[in-house]
Amino acid sequence: MERRVVVTGMGAVSPLGLSVPELWQGVVEARSGVGPITLFDASGHDTRFAAEVTGFDPTSYMDRKEARRTDRFVQFAIAAAKEALRTSELQITDENRDEVGVFMASGIGGIQSLSEQLDVLRTRGPGRISPFLIPAMITNLAAGQVSIDLGARGPSLCTTSACASSAHAIGEAAETIRRGWAKAIIAGGSEASITAIGVAGFNAMKALSTRNDDPASASRPFDADRDGFVMGEGGAALILEDLEHARARGARILAELVGYGATSDAVHITSVDEYGVTRAIRLALGRAGLSPADVDYINAHATSTPAGDPVETAAIRHVFGGRESAPPVSASKSQFGHLLGAAGAIESIVSILAMQHGTLPPTINLANPDPACDLDYVPNAPRQRELNVALSNSFGFGGHNVCLAFRRFGE
Repeated sequence: MERRVVVTGMGAVSPLGLSVPELWQGVVEARSGVGPITLFDASGHDTRFAAEVTGFDPTSYMDRKEARRTDRFVQFAIAAAKEALRTSELQITDENRDEVGVFMASGIGGIQSLSEQLDVLRTRGPGRISPFLIPAMITNLAAGQVSIDLGARGPSLCTTSACASSAHAIGEAAETIRRGWAKAIIAGGSEASITAIGVAGFNAMKALSTRNDDPASASRPFDADRDGFVMGEGGAALILEDLEHARARGARILAELVGYGATSDAVHITSVDEYGVTRAIRLALGRAGLSPADVDYINAHATSTPAGDPVETAAIRHVFGGRESAPPVSASKSQFGHLLGAAGAIESIVSILAMQHGTLPPTINLANPDPACDLDYVPNAPRQRELNVALSNSFGFGGHNVCLAFRRFGE
């Protein structure tokens, strides 16, 4: 019998709040987490706003010495993982720690630490570089630090596939549990790229919105007036477990991860390809044993770029048909921006919460629908509806596509 994989805990640090309940409160309030950049002086940048995490104190999750030595993206990962573990009530002990893994993704890693130390190199010379630079900046140290902090000695790795990174982490964690290589895995992602070089780099590609006069409405997926994505930051983690392991310890089961589809476009370094997206969705459904008619909701990747949103819409139409037959779709990035490597994890959490609460999350700022985007995007306000199956889409530069299928748990 194939092992079933369930979600028993969730944690999040986001532009809408520092916990999962705060995140969900922001979602149902249709609130925007976007505002002027405060993390650096953005006055000379084309884009001067982002979706920042506010009020975050790393010493609430680690001691002061560790906080000084770790990058912000690692701090977000530790905070999210600790909340997920606490809400799951999974105890990591000497008896089980070898079977508890950590799959924590990041697309960019410690760019803040790298930027700071490049300034030190230029002004003070190579002899003054911090010995903690490399551990602070490399992407895998989120997984490494979470493993160290929590004492999890099972499989541990970092997936880096741009904005599909944490969706890949969740999918691969589930497959690792199905193979019997772990009983439980802390899976998710973190990102903290709102830095001068990070924003300037995405501006140079013309990827970011420049709606500086109205930041809260800048992230507007599927809207005809969208002009690019809004950078976000944060961390998100899910506790995935073998169903029998979860049952044996009396865990509260939040959802079941039933399908995982992953493809590569093999077309372009930044553009999304309709065929690759369509195939990822179909693979997730096929592996879950679901038909398109079984799906009640899709949390779209939908970054608010002029090119990307119509491609995802077309792929959804290919699988589900037109507006009358396709399930409702919404874009959480309209509220908390694009968390890059952490996007798939936080949007998976929103998808699970949507099923738990029987609530379709909104796509805010959808005032002037693009004729090329003609599905039901739950515009501007949440909607009550019973949900049993939800999909979460994630796509990344380089042509990486992931679709995760979650089902409300039933015996």
